[in-house]
Amino acid sequence: MEKRDNNRKVLIGTVMSDKMMKTRVVQVLFTGAHAKYDKQIKHHANYKAHDEKNEAKTGDVVTIMETRRLSKDKRWTIVEIVKKGSMKEAVAI
Repeated sequence: MEKRDNNRKVLIGTVMSDKMMKTRVVQVLFTGAHAKYDKQIKHHANYKAHDEKNEAKTGDVVTIMETRRLSKDKRWTIVEIVKKGSMKEAVAI
C-alpha cells in the first residue's frame, strides 16, 4: 500500500471474529481517566473491517484505517497484520 498524506483515523486492535467472507470484527481497547474518581478505566469498541484476501485470523493484532462506506456496518479496512496470534489470546481479552 502506498503512503499518502491523509486525515484518516488509524487504530490498532485484535481480530475477534473471522467468520464472514472478507470481513473481520476487530476489537479496539481504549483507556481513560474517570471524570470524578480519576481512576484509569478501560472500554472497548468493535469495528467491522474489510480484509480483501482473508488473511487475518482470530487473535491477530491488526492495524485498521478509516475508509469509505463499504456496506451497512463496514467503514474500516485492515492495513496490516502487526502480530499473529491465537484464539486463546483473543478470548482472554
